Amino acid sequence: LLPLGINADCLPVLDVPVQGANDVIGSRAYGHTAQAVADMGLAAAQGLLEGGVLPVIKHIPGHGRAQADSHFELPSVNISRAELIATDGAPFAALNDVPMGMTAHIRYPQIDSEPATLSKDVMSLIRDDLGFDGLIMTDDISMKALQGDLGDLSRKAIAAGCDVILHCNGTLDERRAVAEAAGEMTDAAQARAETALTMRKKPTDIDILALEAELEALLNGRLNAS
Repeated sequence: LLPLGINADCLPVLDVPVQGANDVIGSRAYGHTAQAVADMGLAAAQGLLEGGVLPVIKHIPGHGRAQADSHFELPSVNISRAELIATDGAPFAALNDVPMGMTAHIRYPQIDSEPATLSKDVMSLIRDDLGFDGLIMTDDISMKALQGDLGDLSRKAIAAGCDVILHCNGTLDERRAVAEAAGEMTDAAQARAETALTMRKKPTDIDILALEAELEALLNGRLNAS
């Protein structure tokens, strides 16, 4: 990534998939338990940092139970605040020192009627209960899970506690509207962004061919052969 000029990447995915949920997370999931997801997610985050690229954990506070694809509609996950923190939120709490995170466009009706991205109560859960104080960006504000004017949605997300708005798809006029609605970053958001930048470091020298050979051996079980 870095030689291409890309110095941040929206991974690792820390969602814990639940049987019967929508497969939108699918093979992006690192495992089927919170511990496995946290362990593998930590390795991915460390790998990015060692390569000079900032990781973004997603989708806070958890997308694994969603019964719908948030690209097209708003999923609703009917679990309590305590259960959300203990299960779906566990990998995010374990990696709460990663510099950046991305919200989930999911409604948790036992916490708030608004989707997480627009919810002060869910943002409080992320900050206070999961202990994440990094820069929070929205998932793509133009996804169909969120209904309404993009400018209004952007203002609501900032008011809820998001630091920056992510807008991936749209016309130039829509992008202007989102940028104007998001406005200048708050002092707190700016401080989080500057803290994230301090975590970017010179890439570690590595032998890609040797690592690829090691990975191939691991996948084929050759390193474990007697």
